[in-house]
Amino acid sequence: MLDTASNRPALPPEIARRRTFAIISHPDAGKTTLTEKFLLYGGAIQMAGQVRAKGEARRTRSDFMQMEKDRGISVSASAMSFDYGKFRFNLVDTPGHSDFSEDTYRTLTAVDAAIMVIDGAKGVESQTQKLFEVCRLRDLPILTFCNKMDRESRDTFEIIDEIQEMLAIDVTPASWPIGQGRDFIGCYDILRDRLELMDRADRNKVAESIKIEGLNDPKLAEHVPAHLLDKLMEELEMARELLPALNPQAVLEGHMTPIWFGSAINSFGVKELMDGIGTYGPEPQPQQATPRQILPEETTVSGFVFKVQANMDPKHRDRVAFVRLASGHFKRGMKLLHVRSKKPMAVSNPVLFLASDRELAEEAWAGDIIGIPNHGQLRIGDTLTEGEQLRVTGIPSFAPELLQTVRAGDPMKAKHLEKALMQFAEEGAAKVFKPSIGSGFIVGVVGALQFEVLASRIEMEYGLPVRFEPSQFTSARWVSGPKLSLDKFVNANKQHIAHDHDGDIVYLTRLQWDIDRIERDYPDLTLSATKEMMV
Repeated sequence: MLDTASNRPALPPEIARRRTFAIISHPDAGKTTLTEKFLLYGGAIQMAGQVRAKGEARRTRSDFMQMEKDRGISVSASAMSFDYGKFRFNLVDTPGHSDFSEDTYRTLTAVDAAIMVIDGAKGVESQTQKLFEVCRLRDLPILTFCNKMDRESRDTFEIIDEIQEMLAIDVTPASWPIGQGRDFIGCYDILRDRLELMDRADRNKVAESIKIEGLNDPKLAEHVPAHLLDKLMEELEMARELLPALNPQAVLEGHMTPIWFGSAINSFGVKELMDGIGTYGPEPQPQQATPRQILPEETTVSGFVFKVQANMDPKHRDRVAFVRLASGHFKRGMKLLHVRSKKPMAVSNPVLFLASDRELAEEAWAGDIIGIPNHGQLRIGDTLTEGEQLRVTGIPSFAPELLQTVRAGDPMKAKHLEKALMQFAEEGAAKVFKPSIGSGFIVGVVGALQFEVLASRIEMEYGLPVRFEPSQFTSARWVSGPKLSLDKFVNANKQHIAHDHDGDIVYLTRLQWDIDRIERDYPDLTLSATKEMMV
């Protein structure tokens, strides 16, 4: 992934200070809380919201949908940009819930690194493992934060061993916890030889930091009880013997992950993690595209849409395309070529996000994420350039695992329902298939909770009560191949054929046997479970 060969020039300073990353974890490991604290340290908010708090205090900034606020989970990825020290952080908070994994997979195509949050008591959980596999496919550098150390947690070595074994990646400690659960008093910062003490009284306060001269410094004994100090010395000695030292190059190549320990809710360990992102996180990276790779230092602007969010502001039927800039220095009002439609597009009111708040972006650089309000021209996977016909590759669309038919409560409103469904299909929130025979639509999603989200959004945003009913089909495959075979196949299997919102042919099946039969009877056709977005 990293082209660190000497023939690439250094990035312009403005681009080099960008750090674009996503936070991944299993639900409930504390990802949204960590995001809030990042914003707090970046000076973006005065008081961090908590997912578990009561009333107004629990209005976290990164969860803006009504359903997210009611349930205390993140349903949709949100983007935030803020300055921290000399760095510009572009942070994408992703849903941890596996029912929204497709949104997360796509988000990971738009970042240069990931922060993996794990729960000190639970270690590596199933969803963390799934998301980690996606990072692995893209060789993303990963930094790890072990959260909730102020609760009863597992042995530090056990946690590190589990990460190494389950994720097959070298782990090197960047900090080491002192005590755990009720006895947890802070961490020893290995990288900078400091003692970090946690303040349990004020959760929005930055931890106290004491500079020490090595582990023999008498100052240690003043702040750390003797039994904890002995244990710390012993564990650090073992860690130095058993665990690899930090190698920044191995981190950038995705083979090694530094791990920080802390408690996000107590604002502890977060600052050290942020410093670590600045120091060890990658600068904006080249982007894979056809017919050539896009380099961040190129002077012409290019970017791609990795997410579309409709109705972020319910008062205005707005749609915002989240665009990751891959190269150049973008200025407001620029005319860019929309490669798929070959039409120029003036970007007159681009926005920078701070979750649901936004401000007009006068300029942006490679690595930044900007929002472009539009009325349906921009879709996931679209590339924007200053004229060159480039197409960013590798943004996946997955075959849905659950299919249901959808009916409007009021049959007279079928047209409205079609409009709402097309909106969600373009957002990537669901797959919408129109069967060749019969009326109505079949909606496909990756996880069951998405049906609830869709029903609640269609009712809130379009005033349409709808119901989802079981469908006779269980899976969908995109079909491609020579036109003659395709026509013959479509005519012979009319009751199984549907079209997606791009008009591509989809084969709906009940059984794996159906798929095997088609592959046997039509050897020159390809049935695919994924589709590259917007080819």
